[in-house]
Amino acid sequence: MNNAVAGFSKLSKEAKIDWIANTYFSNPTEAVKTIKQYWNSDVQLQQLHDEFIENTITNFYLPMGIAPNFLINGKYYSVPMVIEESSVVAAAAKSAKFWSTRGGFKATVLNTEKIGQVHFIFKGDRDKLQSFFNAIKATLLASTESITKNMQKRGGGILSLELRDKTAELENYYQLHATFETKDSMGANFINSCLEQLAKSLKEAAQNYVAFTEAEKDITIVMSILSNYVPNCIVRAEVSCRVEELAEKKIENPTLFAEKLVQAVRIAEIEPYRAVTHNKGIMNGVDAVVLATGNDFRAVEAGVHAYASRSGQYSSLSHAKIENGIFTFWMEIPLALGTVGGLTSLHPLVKLALEILGKPSAQELMQVVAVTGLAQNFAALRSLTTTGIQEGHMKMHLNNILNQYQATAEERKAIARYFEDHTVSHASVVELIENLRK
Repeated sequence: MNNAVAGFSKLSKEAKIDWIANTYFSNPTEAVKTIKQYWNSDVQLQQLHDEFIENTITNFYLPMGIAPNFLINGKYYSVPMVIEESSVVAAAAKSAKFWSTRGGFKATVLNTEKIGQVHFIFKGDRDKLQSFFNAIKATLLASTESITKNMQKRGGGILSLELRDKTAELENYYQLHATFETKDSMGANFINSCLEQLAKSLKEAAQNYVAFTEAEKDITIVMSILSNYVPNCIVRAEVSCRVEELAEKKIENPTLFAEKLVQAVRIAEIEPYRAVTHNKGIMNGVDAVVLATGNDFRAVEAGVHAYASRSGQYSSLSHAKIENGIFTFWMEIPLALGTVGGLTSLHPLVKLALEILGKPSAQELMQVVAVTGLAQNFAALRSLTTTGIQEGHMKMHLNNILNQYQATAEERKAIARYFEDHTVSHASVVELIENLRK
């Protein structure tokens, strides 16, 4: 079957849907019904969503939940989270409550520097290129003033600009390496606009540099783009308490629990197979808040995992220790986030989420996001080192299974009673449903 289509982007929304329905579904009417049932009845709101991306046909819903009782630097937060995975919000809330009675979370933004690069090819004398750069550096920076003016008023702008010689890795390859402060915006558009202007000014200046040969004047700009690796845009989150204060209903021996948790973290520090899953649990919390606040979770994921590999081996983002009877659990991660620009002023639920968080600055949001990731990690490690991860996870997953099999209210009551003292598994739930229906 040839499913190619010409001019799809030029079709109306209705025509796009009709083409999808008739091309891919045996029952086009039912497909159209499913697509349209997720449209918003408010026409203006639906148009707003339609214009977030291209070729929109409908909205894809994810649940938005709240994890309350996060005590961060002495202030309570209710944290909005957008995620589809069972037990994540519950685990975050449980960790938040646990630590709220043990001093809460401490969070510190260590740095907020972001990076962008102009990648270019120069076939000539590297010493002449360095002299050229030194001579025009001020001119390059001045050429961006119309772009940086408003950012500078807010205390941001271009922090530094340097020429980097990368010819040892790739023939004739150099970079303009720039660092930025973007204050409360994530800053992607600002950084990329600055870089494109720097590239244009670099190329123009080369044409007029008398020390260059004709060949050397022909600098080739390959690309100008920000980096999502932000190892100098770091936030630290931590919790600590006396070991005996870790005691609770499922932690009868707090010393053993603390020792096992420290060992679990050390395993993730040295074993990449474990570290990937360990860090994925952290990102369950991080991504959920990043999504709820209209930030770019793909950029965050890419930057965080690069940071986890900075030693040359992928490793745990979090760390734990016991010293002088004090248990400490902490994490430092790179987070380039914004609370102005992008979806933050457009998406109604993003605006709502930021209101719930008290209209945070970018730095405050960095702290909340990092703390949520640490809380999620603690919850996972607590389960893994005590009851096992599946007990709580499968109980939360039970609703998904019941919905899948369209369980009635009476069936749900009977199933809930049964699993009060039985282990939940997909097979056992299905078997029980089938027995109830016989």
